[in-house]
Amino acid sequence: MSIDQMPTRHPPSLESNFTETLAGVLSRSYPRGTRIGLHVHPEAQLLFASTGIMQVTTPKGRWFVPPQRAVWIPPRMEHAVDVLADLEMRSLLIERTRLKAHPEAERLSREFVVAVRPLLRESILASFEQHTQPQLRELLADVAMYQLAEAEDPGTFIALPADPRARSVAELVLADPTGARELSELSRLAGASTRTITRLFPAETGLTFKAWRQRARIMIALKDLGEGHTSIKQVASKLGFSSVAAFSYAFRQVTNVQPTEIVRLMRLRSA
Repeated sequence: MSIDQMPTRHPPSLESNFTETLAGVLSRSYPRGTRIGLHVHPEAQLLFASTGIMQVTTPKGRWFVPPQRAVWIPPRMEHAVDVLADLEMRSLLIERTRLKAHPEAERLSREFVVAVRPLLRESILASFEQHTQPQLRELLADVAMYQLAEAEDPGTFIALPADPRARSVAELVLADPTGARELSELSRLAGASTRTITRLFPAETGLTFKAWRQRARIMIALKDLGEGHTSIKQVASKLGFSSVAAFSYAFRQVTNVQPTEIVRLMRLRSA
């Protein structure tokens, strides 16, 4: 299902599923397979996977979020969350007035994924301690926002083009990521020339079509491995890679980790 086809309101149980432990923070456990459809928050939100794996989708694209990564989402931005492995989610909520006054506000006006380094991790987790004073929690939020601006990690993001013709090609690839269809066929199905699509992808996603399709294949592989139903060999074959070695190389080129690491995380969560 494409982001354009996803529901644009809260599922009925969304609000009751969240537990507000303290002002400005949300803590919740979600089992694998949970989907939170497109919704918005009035505040900015930092979604942290302390354990587990999730995928976050916004109108601009999709992020795969393994443990020790977090997603920054500006206020009022639509987003959806798919839980790919049992998830312990920790969320910091930053009021718009506080964000606007922060020195890093301009850099925090868009969504992105960050690597959660020790200082950021401790700033997040300390905010959830029951006896943390409100003033200290505000300081911790400030520290976290400074850290976010320095820790962006784009390796697990795939941009979705806005142009209808390029978007159509992207959706065709996501529906059949094996790479079997040539760009000429995809372009024809989208009602555009190959030259137009070749020009649009770098302009709208920052990647050539070839690089974008490779990233799309790896993002789908991440989702398949995260769901825990298929082996690395099966995923490599499904996505049209000539061998497990070729798949593992491409996987590491995009994500900086081996597919075996995702499988290991899944086994830890299932134990």
